[in-house]
Amino acid sequence: MNKYTKQDIMDLVEEEDVEFIRLQFVDVFGTLKNLAVTTSQLDKVLNNECMFDGAAIDGFKGNNMSELFLKPQLDTFAIFPWRPQQGKVARFLCDVVYEDGTPFEGDSRYILQNVLNQAAEMGYTFQVQPHCEFFLFDTNEEGEPTVTTKEKGDYFDIGPIDQGQNARREAVLFLEDMDFEVETSYHASEVAQHGIGFAADRAMNTADNIVTFKMVVRTVAKRHGMHATFMPKPRRDLQGSAMKLAFSLMKDGKNCFVDENDENGISTIAYQFMAGIMEHCEGMALINNPIVNSYKRFVPGYNAPLKISCSLTDREAMIRMNCKKRGGVKLEFRNPDSASNPYLVLAVCLAAGLDGIKRGLKAPRLDEQTTYSDKVMPKTLEDAIKAFEKDEFLQNVLGTHIVENYLEAKKTEWNRYCEEVTKWEVDEYLNRI
Repeated sequence: MNKYTKQDIMDLVEEEDVEFIRLQFVDVFGTLKNLAVTTSQLDKVLNNECMFDGAAIDGFKGNNMSELFLKPQLDTFAIFPWRPQQGKVARFLCDVVYEDGTPFEGDSRYILQNVLNQAAEMGYTFQVQPHCEFFLFDTNEEGEPTVTTKEKGDYFDIGPIDQGQNARREAVLFLEDMDFEVETSYHASEVAQHGIGFAADRAMNTADNIVTFKMVVRTVAKRHGMHATFMPKPRRDLQGSAMKLAFSLMKDGKNCFVDENDENGISTIAYQFMAGIMEHCEGMALINNPIVNSYKRFVPGYNAPLKISCSLTDREAMIRMNCKKRGGVKLEFRNPDSASNPYLVLAVCLAAGLDGIKRGLKAPRLDEQTTYSDKVMPKTLEDAIKAFEKDEFLQNVLGTHIVENYLEAKKTEWNRYCEEVTKWEVDEYLNRI
């Protein structure tokens, strides 16, 4: 992304005829929110004087949350390319702060920045390459989302079989207009399923890009009369959608995961980082797979990582150490899904990896075979809650405010799910009991 000063922003707003600015941020669960203002308020925006009621935002509640302020990150300024060319609309992604500028403890960007600062103290920068999957389904006559589609597309299919290619192409073009570097775009393995991959970038930029990408895809889908969903498993008969992440640690411009003297080119630091993720991945599941539906994805026969495992080649392993891509070794983590908050996902992944380095944890040596851990991943949201509550390290990473609000919400979600009478139960029992 470009580097902007306040004067650059003021000049761009005038030159591009921007009339509205959206101040965007995410709640604790990664849902994008925004406060819209006219450009007459630009001075106020740039001086971090835009206030909102934090108590009304999911996961923000607590004492003294009624007055929080938005601090725009200037480098995230972007003009929406799908809006009118006269009276354009632009956005900033914002940090959430108190009136005196102190970071708000419930702000996801703040949590990620804390962990990035810890990495910087160790001499590292954290690079992340995301690969996100989603479905484009039909809408009904009232314009409401469905889980149906008329297309029969398969992996890498093209039009007319791939009926979502026009929407996907338009999304990619809009993203590139907003200075994204899109590397791949294709029809995925299921009907109506699509994948878009981005170039590796610093972790904060990557998290910003993911929340922006989801907004763009949903906007474009609606323009094409469809509905885009990042729900991990929208249909029982279809493979679920993942948010695969490829990690690397950089120091002095070099990839610390590379060791040319190792038979696979993998450094001790890479093994320690992997060991840290394997050590904490049970507790991390609540962040990486945050909703009831997340766990419907992890069933046999649907190409999702069911166990804590690592490999050089197995694409169904939870962790694959990819040694063949340009730029050297990358750790591919295939467990997260796009229902998650990307800021918190990257925060806990990096923190876990750094913990592995600090403690000198040992991971299995990698070869062509898949190696499995004795640990068992959570099978339900309830299991994930219990695993997270046992991991004090992760709780310290996220801080008391987020932990308390997040756990309260997830326990409520699980209880609501348990109380629900589903269609499966009605179909299974109503006639015979």
